[in-house]
Amino acid sequence: MQNKITPFLWFNDNAEEAIDFYNSVFKNGKTLNVTRYGDGAPFPKGTLMSATFELEGQRFMVLNAGPQFKFNEAVSFFVNCATQEEVDELWEKLTAEGGKPGRCGWLKDKFGLSWQIVPAILGELLADKDARKAGKVSEALMRMDKIDVQALKQAYES
Repeated sequence: MQNKITPFLWFNDNAEEAIDFYNSVFKNGKTLNVTRYGDGAPFPKGTLMSATFELEGQRFMVLNAGPQFKFNEAVSFFVNCATQEEVDELWEKLTAEGGKPGRCGWLKDKFGLSWQIVPAILGELLADKDARKAGKVSEALMRMDKIDVQALKQAYES
């Protein structure tokens, strides 16, 4: 079934590389369709023009359309992780080959797209009714790039 709302990503000329990369990062990634430029197009014939792919059930569309627009932090993709191992794996893969870590679980991948790699337990700890415990978790989080579940739990229990 087609999503009612689908994120649409504008790339200069490397959308196909990005799709391949994202499909390799996420266990449930697949390309659904590809349209290629033909004769007389602004890109060489056969270059990917647009495509639809899916990551963990979320569809995305991409377009190779030139350098007019760049990604920025105003839009990011939030990835809810079940375990520290999942956080570690996605963090490592998404920051590889030129990606850049950021604070509090944020990172930019090698294409400049922003991601938030967050363990599910973070929301639970921050929402605790004990404001002191939640505050300790928040303080610990502010000192982290990649989120460390054990450090969050230690802050919560201190």
